[in-house]
Amino acid sequence: MAAKKKTKTKAEEVQNEKEIVEEVTEETAAETTEGEAPGDSDVTEVDTEAEETVKDKSQEKIDELEDKVKRQLAEFENFRKRTEKEKATMFEAGAKSVIEKILPVIDNFERGLATTKEEDKTNPHVEGMNMIYKQLMTELDKLEVKPIEAVGQEFNPDFHNAIMQVESDEYESGIIAQELLKGYTYRDSVIRHSMVAVVS
Repeated sequence: MAAKKKTKTKAEEVQNEKEIVEEVTEETAAETTEGEAPGDSDVTEVDTEAEETVKDKSQEKIDELEDKVKRQLAEFENFRKRTEKEKATMFEAGAKSVIEKILPVIDNFERGLATTKEEDKTNPHVEGMNMIYKQLMTELDKLEVKPIEAVGQEFNPDFHNAIMQVESDEYESGIIAQELLKGYTYRDSVIRHSMVAVVS
């Protein structure tokens, strides 16, 4: 009877041990299923590195494109400024060319009016010429075309062209005594130098 009890007890112990092992195995399996599978952390690290590499490459591409856009905008701005400057230069050159062609017409008006006798100044024809001359001068003044002052001024090679020397009791040496052809400036640049006689 005692032997049977012992055997039974041993059998029960073995059975209990089997049950405990099974329980532990099941728990371990459950934990493994719930948690990360073996090697998952390595895969996650690789995925993270790959994502970071892709992000870095994307950022590099974005930076490169932004740099290109900035360069293009800067180039366009420089082109716009250069074009505006060229247009202004061309306009100035065109205006000077037209003004140079008008100046001989003004010279002829001035010569015609200067030779008019005093009694003829009331003549409608002369008055008409005078009105046209004044209108021309007004329009030129609006365009910033100004006559260069000469007689009584000190000779200045930037504005005057001396074509002869004269003696004078009225003016000192180096002073302009006579203006032979009127000079003009356009926006502070000389279109035509004054032709003058300077006191020797």
